[in-house]
Amino acid sequence: MDDDDELAELRAARAARTGQATLAVVGDYIAEEADALDDPMRFHLPLSFAGSDDDSDDDEDEEDQAEEDPYQLPIGHEVALQGHERAVSCLDIEHSGNRLISGSLDYTLRIFDFNGMKADLRSFREITPSDGHPVPVPHREITPSDGHPVLALSWSPSGDAFLCVTGSAQPRFYDRDGKLLGETVRGDMYIRDMRNTKGHITGCTGGCWHPIDRYTAATSSEDGTVRIWDTNHILQKTVVRPTTPSASRVGVTACAFNSDGKLLAAGMLDGGIQVWGVGGKFGHSAAVGIVLPPSAQMVEKQGWTYASRPSQILRGAHEAQSEISSLAFSQDDRLLASRSTDGSLKLWDLRAFKSPLAAWHDLPTNYATTNITFSPDERLLLTGTGAVGPVAAAAGGSGGAVVFVDVRELKEVRRVGMPSSVAAVQWHGRLNQIFAGVGDKRGGAVRVLYDTTTSERGALLAVGRAPRAASAFDSGLPLVIKTPHALPMYREDTGRKRSRLKERQDPIKTRKPDPGATAGMGRAGRIGNTGGTLLTQHLLKTRGKLQNVDSEMDPREAILRHANTKDDQISMLTAAYAKTQPKPVFAEPEPEDEDD
Repeated sequence: MDDDDELAELRAARAARTGQATLAVVGDYIAEEADALDDPMRFHLPLSFAGSDDDSDDDEDEEDQAEEDPYQLPIGHEVALQGHERAVSCLDIEHSGNRLISGSLDYTLRIFDFNGMKADLRSFREITPSDGHPVPVPHREITPSDGHPVLALSWSPSGDAFLCVTGSAQPRFYDRDGKLLGETVRGDMYIRDMRNTKGHITGCTGGCWHPIDRYTAATSSEDGTVRIWDTNHILQKTVVRPTTPSASRVGVTACAFNSDGKLLAAGMLDGGIQVWGVGGKFGHSAAVGIVLPPSAQMVEKQGWTYASRPSQILRGAHEAQSEISSLAFSQDDRLLASRSTDGSLKLWDLRAFKSPLAAWHDLPTNYATTNITFSPDERLLLTGTGAVGPVAAAAGGSGGAVVFVDVRELKEVRRVGMPSSVAAVQWHGRLNQIFAGVGDKRGGAVRVLYDTTTSERGALLAVGRAPRAASAFDSGLPLVIKTPHALPMYREDTGRKRSRLKERQDPIKTRKPDPGATAGMGRAGRIGNTGGTLLTQHLLKTRGKLQNVDSEMDPREAILRHANTKDDQISMLTAAYAKTQPKPVFAEPEPEDEDD
């Protein structure tokens, strides 16, 4: 066999073994087979230079997986961020994917930091309930408003603050660490025209931050208005009042900006949807055509604008008296998706805003905050379902699902089951992870779905950080026992010893009752009684004639002590009459008879 035949056999054998083009090492790089034809020994190289059978198997597995799941959903693994005591009603992920905020029906919200989170998956921030100041562990939640559930959360485009909307009429703004920046003003409930109030007068229903402008946010309320706020000064910028068929007030249940913030959509309680173009100068002055109050009552001039007439309006988009829980625009601003508590999901084309492109029913929900969102490539729509219906009945009344709907083919493609009702869902494109807020009256959590090969950072950082286990060789700091008087509030200044002793003796400052003159040393002209133990008091009582003679002598002796004394007061008064007075003659006693 000649050399050419031997080279052909070697090439055929190597191609059969590797399944790829034959490679050879030439110098410091890998060259193709054509560069090594002059040296037959270069074909006898390890398979690692030309790819192994394992690599080909992996490629085949990836192709099979792509055929099985053409959408490449990151649902292979799941972790739960626990902590809430009720269902998670809303959530939002920062644009960079570093922090997650979740709100619940237990009136609290939590902040999770994936960069510093360990495998215990706990929220990173300790916040004082109701006022937003840090407190000691274990408090790790914020209570934005006492007695009101959290209904909507939205990060600013810069990620330095977020909006929190509760059931109260005053939405709040927090910085990224959970510190309260301020809250909006509550409007005057006695003013009928909503354009003249400085804020909402009834409970809010939703809100969102402007996608581009970091100083603009919008909120919706049951008072029938959508208000746009200046988040820098927390002042009202524009009052948007949707048009209604009658003069009655209809609540707004949801609002949303489009991708560039030039469109604003609102869902009404009567089932209608209205869209405004808010780009450029929007609205007119709200102070036109009203009677100004007297100067003594005028606090500030009305500087906000007012708008009412929408650019597009659709009546009866959903059933009346069923809340439209969420609205979502596509990136090209052509499609608008709406979710309602009537159990339906509808997709609309804004260019023909009369009938839906498609509608999906049998999507029950237990919460009026159930949202809808697009996938990063906008091929899918995601929403959650509640624990109702025959499937939930078979599961014992519990369980929900995350539903995936194909926008191109207009069909439902998959459902991912959850242990309880799903009220909030988001798919973060940079992390390629799906976050679902689930829960019921027994508890709530944020379920994170991810894939180990296609997902990045986020929950993957925390799963690999197991908390350090305690060791037998660990030694803590020595236990410090503090007496009550060693605490700062009881600590005394050593430089005020004399004044402190003087204050202790003051019965007014010390509130000590007066012991009287029968105990202790004598002070302030009083003689104390120590039982004769002090020599000074003994000398004063005996030699200083300070003792009370009348109280110690016999009464008869006290009277008779003046009888034989010539220097008494009576003798001094009668001394002037000693020469003129007759000499007293006293009767002499008669001698007794001897006979007797």
